[in-house]
Amino acid sequence: MLSLDILEGQRGEWKLKVEPEQPRTRKWVREVRDWLLSLTIAVVAALLIQNYAFAQTEVRNVSMQHTLFEGQRLIEDKLSYHFDQPNRGDIVIISGPESDKRLVKRVIGLPGDMLDIKDGHVLINGTVLEEPYVKGLTFSNGLSIPYTVPDKKVFVMGDNRENSQDSRELGPISISSLEGRAVFRLWPLNKFGLLN
Repeated sequence: MLSLDILEGQRGEWKLKVEPEQPRTRKWVREVRDWLLSLTIAVVAALLIQNYAFAQTEVRNVSMQHTLFEGQRLIEDKLSYHFDQPNRGDIVIISGPESDKRLVKRVIGLPGDMLDIKDGHVLINGTVLEEPYVKGLTFSNGLSIPYTVPDKKVFVMGDNRENSQDSRELGPISISSLEGRAVFRLWPLNKFGLLN
């Protein structure tokens, strides 16, 4: 098919411009190519975000009750610890040589802290740690106390103190083993929101 355009020349003369139309198959191929390119970019961006920035993770044990329950889904911030150090109270995802499982725990002791346990409570540098999130009493579980947290490591515990495999048994956790910080609860919907 031809496309006809009438153009006015320099001296007022009219000229006929004839351009062949592109075949429909070319337009279809170009559109499919554009869609595939857009889809590929979206998939690559999603994978990069999932692997290096934010990820969804699922709680798989009871060691963080009353804060987190088995089956809950969380958003994990994987970027924070590349730029900043962990803080006491952070809920962290651990993936390192300290355990053969990915763990969700709370940071209790920071590098250089002296940790002690008395009357079922944790003391950090001689002061009782306020822990409204704890379920049960805290015992040493074989940990020799008082205990000083080594450099480049943190001491973690589950909120369900009487039913948690944590630094009392595993030892301190390298900061490099902290995969990320749990920041948001997606599921269940009645618990949807920021974690603290």
